[in-house]
Amino acid sequence: MLSLIDKFTDWMDRLAETGSRRVAQSSGRRSFLARSGAVLVGGALLPVLPFDRTFGQATAWAAEEGDASTCEYWRYCALDGNLCNSCGGSLTQCPPGSEISKVSWVGTCTNPMDGKDYLVSYNDCCGKAICDNSPFCNTNERERPGYRMGLHNDINWCMANASQGYHCTVAALVGLAE
Repeated sequence: MLSLIDKFTDWMDRLAETGSRRVAQSSGRRSFLARSGAVLVGGALLPVLPFDRTFGQATAWAAEEGDASTCEYWRYCALDGNLCNSCGGSLTQCPPGSEISKVSWVGTCTNPMDGKDYLVSYNDCCGKAICDNSPFCNTNERERPGYRMGLHNDINWCMANASQGYHCTVAALVGLAE
């Protein structure tokens, strides 16, 4: 006669065997391998994904000095165009009725307050006629030749937008240049 423990282990064995057979009948080895591979690759790529390392704290940029309505302002070291803050927009926002370009160029400008170099993203604002009541700035510090498209500022960067008419340019800080 079987003891209670033997009966329980026999029942567990049959339950595990039945479950395994059901899974084997309803899915193949390939789908199992595909799912396991996806889990392994996904787990390996998880540490590579970008995440916010500031933990919700605001980024503190250096203090700024100078007149942002003139071409001599430090952020405009690689700007080629009209200033949006003189056309109804701001230093970083396009004026109403225009949209920011989908592509941009980046310059490295030195802030005179702290002596550090900052990456500045220059985006054209598209969709309206050129802003006439703004100074035209053509500062080309560290500009590269025209065949280096991402470093060249003499291009109509509105070409990727539905409305390709150039209006003005904004200069947004991206971060410290390292």
